[in-house]
Amino acid sequence: MTLNISGILSELLLENGYEDVINDIGELAKRGNIEFTETAKYHAFLPYLPDDEIERQITLNHTTNKKIFGEVYNPLVLFPPEMAYDKNVARVADRMGYKTILLDEISYKGSVQQVPYDRCIEIAETKLKAVFRDRRISNAIISAVARTPETFYNMVAGEEQINRYVLTAMDGETFGHHRPGLEELLFALMRQNKIKQLFVSEIIEQFPQTETKQLTPGTWASSEDDIERGEQFYSWRDPKNRLHKKQWELFELTMREVKKNSNEPEYKHAQWKLDVALASDQFFWASGRPWWSLEMIELGAWQLLEVMRSLGKQHILAKEKARRIYASIVAIGFQWQREGKIRGESEKRKNEIKIPFKERTLEGGKPEVYQVFINAMKDAMETAAKEKNYEEAILWRDAIWKLETKNDMYDAIHAVDLIRNKFPLGELESRMDVYKKEYHRIRGGQVEDRR
Repeated sequence: MTLNISGILSELLLENGYEDVINDIGELAKRGNIEFTETAKYHAFLPYLPDDEIERQITLNHTTNKKIFGEVYNPLVLFPPEMAYDKNVARVADRMGYKTILLDEISYKGSVQQVPYDRCIEIAETKLKAVFRDRRISNAIISAVARTPETFYNMVAGEEQINRYVLTAMDGETFGHHRPGLEELLFALMRQNKIKQLFVSEIIEQFPQTETKQLTPGTWASSEDDIERGEQFYSWRDPKNRLHKKQWELFELTMREVKKNSNEPEYKHAQWKLDVALASDQFFWASGRPWWSLEMIELGAWQLLEVMRSLGKQHILAKEKARRIYASIVAIGFQWQREGKIRGESEKRKNEIKIPFKERTLEGGKPEVYQVFINAMKDAMETAAKEKNYEEAILWRDAIWKLETKNDMYDAIHAVDLIRNKFPLGELESRMDVYKKEYHRIRGGQVEDRR
C-alpha cells in the first residue's frame, strides 16, 4: 500500500503518545509492505504559492518525516494536498527530482473517464510522469458500496483482463471512522492475490508506454462544470468571494513582509509561524459553497496576524495594515452570518436547476434506462438485506425513493453512479437492450401507452 502522511501528523502522533503507530508504520515500510508519498507539511494549497514556497513546504515535509521514520522514508511520488494541480506544481516537482505525481483523473483533460490507464502521461515541458486516481472505483469504496472483495471485483469485472492499472485514493478516515467496519474490506483486499498489487511508484515501470501532454489544473473535488467555468479552485480562491479576497490580501502581505529581509533576528521564528499559517483550511471554510466555519476563518486570519506581530519595528506600517485586514475579515464573516448570506447560499445550492434522473430517462423517452436502474437497485437492496448488510440496503432503499420522487439531483455522488459500480462493464447496457426490445413489442401505435 502507498501511504501519504504529512509531517505535521507524524509530529502530532509522537506528541500525543502514539509512538507505537509511528513504529508500526516504520516496521511495515522496512518489510516492504508500505511506500510513502511526499506532500506539503502543513497542507498548503500549492497552486497559489510561489515556486520557492512550494519547494519549501515539500522540503519541510521530507525533513520532518525523514527524521521521524529514518531511512525507510524515501518517497518517489508527490501527492499534492487535495490533488491540487497546475503547471507550477509540476515544474517544481520536476526540479526537485520527483519521478511521479499522483493526480485525479479530471486533470488528464478536464473531464472524467478519459484517462488511458494502459500508459503513463509525461507532463509537457517536464520529465515528470502523472498517474491518475480512478474516481468511479474510489467513490464506490468511499461510499461503502464496495464492502467485500466480491463487490470490488464486480466493479472491475472485465477490466482485470485488460493491461491497465486501477489506482484508488481516499482519506484514511474512510476506513473505520467515516465508514465503521470498512477497514475489513481494506484488510481483505490487501490479503488477496487475484489482482496484481503495485506501489504507485511502480506504475511507471509496469506501464512504460508514455504519452506527452499538457494537463488541466484541478483537484480531486473539481467537477467538469467547475473546469468549464474556470472555477476549479473556487473553494480556496473564488474571485467573486469578498472574504477570500481579504484573506488572500492578508496572506500575501504577510508572506511579502516575512521574505523582505532574512537577516532580521526575528526572521527564523516568523518563518516557522508562517509555515503553520499556510494551511489552506481557512480559505476552504470561507467558501460558503457549501463549506463554512467562522471559527476556522478567524483562526487562519489570527495566525497570519500573529506572524506579522512577530516581526521587528521596521514593519510597523505593514503590521497596522494587517490588523485592519484581520478586523475586516472577522467583520465580514459576522456580517454574512447575521444577514443570512450563508444560509441563503445553502438554499441557493439546494434549489439550483438540475434535471432529475427520472426526467432525463423515463420522461425523456428512455424508459428502458430508468427501469433497468430501478430494478438493479431493488435487487441490490434485497441482496444486501439478506446478507444483513443493512447500511447498504438502506442506501438503495433511499436511492430508489429519491429517483422515483425526483429528489436525486442534490446528491454529491449520484445513486446511478453507485449502482454502476456493482456491475461488470456493459452489463446494465445489455439489460437495457433487452428491456427496450420488449418495450417496443408491447407499445401501441398511439401516444398513450395501453399497458
